[in-house]
Amino acid sequence: MKTKSKIYWFETIFFLFFGIFHLHKIWGLFDRNRYATYWLSVMTNKDIIYYLLMIILITLCIVGIIVFIKSKSNNYWWRWIYIFGGGYVLFDISAITLEISWWNSLLQFMFDVNNPYWNIIWGLFILMGLLSFVLGLYIFKLNKQS
Repeated sequence: MKTKSKIYWFETIFFLFFGIFHLHKIWGLFDRNRYATYWLSVMTNKDIIYYLLMIILITLCIVGIIVFIKSKSNNYWWRWIYIFGGGYVLFDISAITLEISWWNSLLQFMFDVNNPYWNIIWGLFILMGLLSFVLGLYIFKLNKQS
């Protein structure tokens, strides 16, 4: 039986960070206008907050993908999230940076405060954040035990 690869310290940070990042979207359920205005402004103005967030997201995703590839023969199940989730995040950041029109239209739809699907869209992100945060705590516990 193969032993699992080492759990790296950043894996807890990866899931806790993404968890908190998505859990903050609860704000959007209570104050659609300010939430949408703030994040559309961040994406449009590309100020220091934007670049700091992008650097953190890109770094975590790339390191996660490297860990997945490096440990491909004895990975933990959650490392598949680095491939699919990280791949999505890298695509999202690239599409925003390259100003791909259909992606911009999707973002405008998502941030439309009159969108009848607002609570469903942001609720799914919040659920994803909760699951990510709980997974981060689980990985932290596993790492402490080993």
